[in-house]
Order: sequence, then structure tokens, then C-alpha cells
Amino acid sequence: MLDSLFEFIEASPSPFHAAAAAVDRLTAVGFAEAGRSESWSELDVARGFVVRDGGTVVAVRAGAAVDPERLRFSVIGAHTDSPNLRLRPQPDSSALGYRQLGVEVYGGVLLNSWLDRDLGLSGRVEVRHTDGSEAGGDPATGSRTVLWRCDRALLRVPQLAIHLDREANDGLKLDRQQHMTPVWGLGEPSATGFREFLADELAVEPHAVLAWDVMAHDLTPPARIGRDSEMYAAARIDNLASCHAAVEALACLDSPADNTAAVIVLFDHEEIGSDSATGAGSPLLADALERIAQSLDAGREQYLRAVARSLCVSADGAHAVHPNYPERHEPQHLPLLNGGPVIKTNVNVRYATDARTHARFVAACDAADVPHQVYSHRGNLPCGSTIGPITASRLGMSVVDVGSPMLSMHSARELGGSDDPAMLTAALEAFLAES
Repeated sequence: MLDSLFEFIEASPSPFHAAAAAVDRLTAVGFAEAGRSESWSELDVARGFVVRDGGTVVAVRAGAAVDPERLRFSVIGAHTDSPNLRLRPQPDSSALGYRQLGVEVYGGVLLNSWLDRDLGLSGRVEVRHTDGSEAGGDPATGSRTVLWRCDRALLRVPQLAIHLDREANDGLKLDRQQHMTPVWGLGEPSATGFREFLADELAVEPHAVLAWDVMAHDLTPPARIGRDSEMYAAARIDNLASCHAAVEALACLDSPADNTAAVIVLFDHEEIGSDSATGAGSPLLADALERIAQSLDAGREQYLRAVARSLCVSADGAHAVHPNYPERHEPQHLPLLNGGPVIKTNVNVRYATDARTHARFVAACDAADVPHQVYSHRGNLPCGSTIGPITASRLGMSVVDVGSPMLSMHSARELGGSDDPAMLTAALEAFLAES
């Protein structure tokens, strides 16, 4: 399972690549690919189908027999995005003989973790359908979306030498605007900036490059670490590990139970609040579930009743106890790496777990024969959140928040337990298969 996760992480330097990798995995086992703007009424829900929009994916497979009066959804939600550095629309700048690219900080980045790393670039690019220099070409005819990645060491954010900042080890302070601009060359400004570089990469003319959603990614590959390889380090464990587990659980599922539609949704933009057209704050999941219900001959009333009897597992990274900072953890809730999936609770509903949904996920872990752990945040520290409360409040659906334990969350390179990906996948598959 760990090798499969490594392949998924390596294939997914951006949310757009993660969504494409998820679609590739599901279509390889027989799922049909459809579009959001297409009709779903003729799709074979028992065979399964998958829909991709940017960095977001919805996939479904229904049981062999579905009575609309007894329909329910078993949903796994995760997110494809991770905190990182994203290129500005006009990124080119220079200072003191260095050529630089302007970036914006995306999400809750541990800024220091991006210093002194070899960085590539990846994302999606909008390119004109036709090159205006070609005979009959019309630059106004539209554009196409191209997934692009460059795994060369293009960028680096160099840290200031200790000789010029003697207090750095007593509390490094980084300004997002001033200190995080990467260098990518030497020399004065020229006519060949990032747009020209990108055009050359895509083999088009510079004027054909209309816009981009491009971000930096760490080039260090995932690796097993530790004396007995009992841990692993990788970029974007939060939350590609959960995405991978969700996709594998659905791909390997023999068949959902009768009257059940097994659904996974991998949202974009969780790290910045989920308020986007493809984030958990949008109507995307509610609309998709209603359309799935319609394709199973359920009407509006039956759909609403199905939602009321359904459960969503919100899968995201969980905080493992840190051996160097035990005081930052609630003393009675100390999840360990390789200790099994963590059920996350918070009375202020930063996580959406309640006693009933907690018990449901314990049952899934028991069915998969994997241990589980419980996390509660320290009372004098602000608690993070997930798509769980958003999904619960948008749909009125019961939700349990879970995840594999990890260290270095939101670092450019995070740390997990080598056994945890397989255990989370097994628990999620058991959840989807439950009758």
C-alpha cells in the first residue's frame, strides 16, 4: 500500500494532477468518466462513474439493487490541495542581479519549511485553441486546459545566513511578501520571462498562453525512514494520503450493499476555507448526490430522506503526539504513528464527530480488524477544522472526522507511519461495504 501511495503522491504535485490521478485509477477498474455539465441519467451507477472538475473529483458506485425508498449514501470526503507557494499572474521581477518569481502563500504554510529546497512547478495552463500566427487562426476562438509540470530544480527560496541574522535560532520571523520570493536565475530583467518559459515548455507561442494556476512543489521524492523503515516522509501527506485511501477503498470495493450508493468526493480549496465553486462550501456535493439519486429513480422527497439516513466520513490528517512538544497535546489523547486511524472530536464542532458517528466508525475499524485512536485538541490552543463541519451544515448529513496520525503537518515535507495508510484504507473500505 505504501508504494501505491508514493506513486499517487509523485503523480500529484498539484490538486489538478491529484484529481487526474484519481480518475485514472478509477477508470482503470471500470468506472466511466463523465462531466458535470453532461447528463448522468444514462450512466450505469452499479458499474460506477467519476466526474472531475479542476482539482475536485466525485465518484460513485451503487449496490446491485437499490430501492429508492431505502436509498442511503456512504460518503468519504477528503481534499486534494495542500499549503504551498503559488505564482502570481505577473510574476517576473529582479533585484540586485537576481531574477525572481513573485508568489502568494496558499493556506497555512509552515514558511520555514520552504526555505533552501529545490522546487519544481506544476498546475494547469489555459492555452488558446489556435495559434494566431497560423493561417486561419483566431486568437478569440477559445482556450484549452493543459496540465503541466516541470520537475527540474527551477526555484529556491534562500535563507539568510546566520552571520546576517544572529537571532534566527531564537525565533525566525518570515514576511510573506518580502522573504518568500524565490530566485530562478541571475541577470537583469529581459523579454523572456515566465510566460515565455511556459510557452517553450508547452511548445506554443507566448501569446497563446492566456493564464495559469501554477504552484511550487518540493522535488524530494517520498521515502521510507527510520531504523526499521517504520515511518515515511513525503510532501502533501495532508491530504493526499486520505485521497489515496478513499480512491483505493472505492476502487477495491467488491460491491456496495444493496440500497447504498458509495461515494467519494475529493474537494479542492480546503486549506483556504472551502469557499469556491469546487470547494466543500459549494453546492457541488449536494447537487451531485441529488443527481445520483435521480439516476437511481429517486425523487426529491426520497433524496432528502436518503440524506437523513446517510453518513459522511471526513478523512483528513490527524495530529500525532510530538515527542519534543508533549505540552502541546491534550494529555489523555495522544495518537501515535502506526496506531491506526484517529477519530477526531471537538465540542465546538471544529470536527463534526458526535457519539453516534464515532460509534459507526469504530464499527468500521472493527470490521476491518484495525485499531483506532481518538484525538481531542488541547483546550488552550485554537483547533483546526476540516470539510466535516462544512459538509454537515450544508447537507444536514451526519459526519465523522477521521484521519491517519502525522507529524510536521503543513510542512513542505511531512511525516507519517508506514502502516497507517493500509489501515485507513481498510477501515474506509469496510465503511463503504457495510450493510
